Amino acid sequence: MNSAHLNTSEYAPFYGGYIQTIGEVDLFEILKSSAEDLLSTLENLPEKKLVFRYAEGKWTIKELVQHIIDAERVLSYRALRFSRNDATHLEGFDEDWYVANSSGNNRDLKDLLDEFSYVRNGTIAMFKSFSPEMFSLTGSANGSDFSVRALGFIIAGHQTHHLNIIKKKYI
Repeated sequence: MNSAHLNTSEYAPFYGGYIQTIGEVDLFEILKSSAEDLLSTLENLPEKKLVFRYAEGKWTIKELVQHIIDAERVLSYRALRFSRNDATHLEGFDEDWYVANSSGNNRDLKDLLDEFSYVRNGTIAMFKSFSPEMFSLTGSANGSDFSVRALGFIIAGHQTHHLNIIKKKYI
């Protein structure tokens, strides 16, 4: 499944940047390769870098990793609900509130990266379980419509977006 087949009606405009970040790619390839990139980039960073903030009010690398995990769980849950033809409108979530209440900076990096790996492997397994018809199903979350297919690419693009920021501003 390639992102080139996504129509802009399959996701909210806000998420277009995440999809553009990854370009025209295969969903399963980008989910796997982007996870490997995050793990190899972060696995040997010193603690000082992991809790560094490049500006007042910005998240640390540990908080960013926790945010990526949390967002992937939320987006995957949406994909699951929509793949099952669930017409219930799903509310959004406040990412700043989640980070502020995550205790991400108190976690061991290995534990964070292990959790990220488990979540990503679960995401990949779930998306592999979807039939071709399920990928086209849509639902409503946070006031916008999304296809199941688009949510997979948003997950990969969101993580890639944040990893690019980490590479540019933190390390």
